[in-house]
Amino acid sequence: MTSAEPRVRRSVVAQAIAGPTLDQALQHAITQLREERLEPAEAALQAVLARWPEQPDALHFLGVLRHTQGRHDEAVALIQRALATVPGQAGAWNNLGNVLLGAERIDDAAQAYEKSVALTQGTTESAHALNNLSIVHRKQGRWVEAEAACRAALEVRPSGDSWFNLSLALMGQGRVHEGLIANSRAVSLWPQGLQARNEVIRALLMLGEHDRAATLYREWLAEDPDNPVVLHQLAACLGEHTPPRASNAYIEEIFDSFADSFDVKLEALHYVAPQRLVQALQQRLGQPAAALDIADLGCGTGLCGPLLRPYARQLVGCDLSVGMLRKARPRQVYDALHRAELVYYLETQPAAFDVLASADTLIYFGALEAAAHAAARALRPGGRLCFTVEALDEQDEADHRLQTNGRYAHHRRYLQQTLTTAGFAEVEIEAFTVRQEAGKPVSAWVVSARIAPSDS
Repeated sequence: MTSAEPRVRRSVVAQAIAGPTLDQALQHAITQLREERLEPAEAALQAVLARWPEQPDALHFLGVLRHTQGRHDEAVALIQRALATVPGQAGAWNNLGNVLLGAERIDDAAQAYEKSVALTQGTTESAHALNNLSIVHRKQGRWVEAEAACRAALEVRPSGDSWFNLSLALMGQGRVHEGLIANSRAVSLWPQGLQARNEVIRALLMLGEHDRAATLYREWLAEDPDNPVVLHQLAACLGEHTPPRASNAYIEEIFDSFADSFDVKLEALHYVAPQRLVQALQQRLGQPAAALDIADLGCGTGLCGPLLRPYARQLVGCDLSVGMLRKARPRQVYDALHRAELVYYLETQPAAFDVLASADTLIYFGALEAAAHAAARALRPGGRLCFTVEALDEQDEADHRLQTNGRYAHHRRYLQQTLTTAGFAEVEIEAFTVRQEAGKPVSAWVVSARIAPSDS
C-alpha cells in the first residue's frame, strides 16, 4: 500500500503538469462556445492551438467563434485551414457555408453546403446542409432548386424545419395553397414553433382569407389564452380594438424567437432601413468625425451599429429583446447595451444625446406622441432624431393603422404634426422602399427632425 502511494502521487502530479487531454480541452472549449461564453471559449481554443498547432477541430470552432463575432473573413480562413487537414469533415463544410453566407458570398456558400451534402449523401446527417442549401437557393432566386433541396431533406429526415423551408420555396413560386399545406405539416411537427404557425396564418392573410386566419388565431388562444403574440395578431387581423402600440411582451417574444435568424431573413427581404437611415443622417451631419453621443433605439442585432460608429464618440444601444442584445454584443461596436423599453429609456436620459437613431422600431408603435416628447427631452440643443416607419397610404384618413402583419403604418401628415408639437423643427420626410414582402415592395418613410440650437 505504502509503496504504491508515491507512484499514485507522481501520476497525479504528472497529469497536472501535462494538463488536460486534447479531447478534454476541446470539449471544454466547445461547451463554452455553445453556451455563448465567447471570451472563455476563445481563450480555451487558443490554448488548444498553442499545445497542438493546426489542430483541425480547434481551427474549425475558432472559425465558428469568429463568425459569431462578425469577423467573417477570419472565420472563413480558419475553417478552410481545418478542411485542408480533414477535407472529409461534413460538419466543417456545413459551418463554412454558414460563415460564407454571413459574409454574403452566396455562391461560395452554396458550394460548401453541396460538399457537405455529398459527404453525407443519403444519411440523416445531410438534412442540415440540405436545409441550408435551400435557404441559399432562395436567396439566389432559384426557387425550383430550393424546393428540390427541401424535398431531399424530407426524404432522409422529416422535420418541421424542412417542411417550413419547403413552404417558403413553394410560396416563392406562387404556389400558395401548396405552401399552406407544407406549412401545416411544419406546424404538426413543430407545434411550439411560433414562426411556422404564424406563417400559415400569414399565408391566409395574403390570400385575403381574414375569417379563416381569425379562426386559427382564436383556436391558438384557446390553447394559450395569454399569448401576447396571438392577442396582438388577432387584433391586427380583425382591425378591431387595436392597441395604441404593441405590448412589451409581444416585442420580447417575437424578437427573442427569431434572433438567431434575424439578419439572414432581413437580408433575403432586401431590407435597407439601416442604410437608408444613416444615409439620411449623413446628408445632414456631413462626414463622420467620431464626435457625437448617439443612441441606437431598438438596436436589435446591431445592424445600424457599424454604420453609426464612425459618427460616434459614444454609441449606446437599447432593446427589449435579450436575444437581440445577445447578438448585438459580439459586433463590438457599442460602448453600452441596455435592455429597456424605448420611451422609458429616453425618459431616463435627459439631454444625453446629440443623435437618436431608430430603424424600424416605431413600426411597433401606433401613437407616437409619448416617443416624440421623450426623444425631444433626451436630445441636447441642436440634436437630431432620425427614424424609419412604414408608410400609410396618403389617401387613408387615419393617423396610423395596425396592419395585418402586426406592424403599424403612419401617415405623413401625422408624423409632421406629432414632431412639430413635440418641439422639433426642420422635419423632413422622404419615401423609400424598405423591403420586399410576399414579392411586393413595402413603402416606408425616413424621417429626420432637429431640436432648435441653444443660440436660436
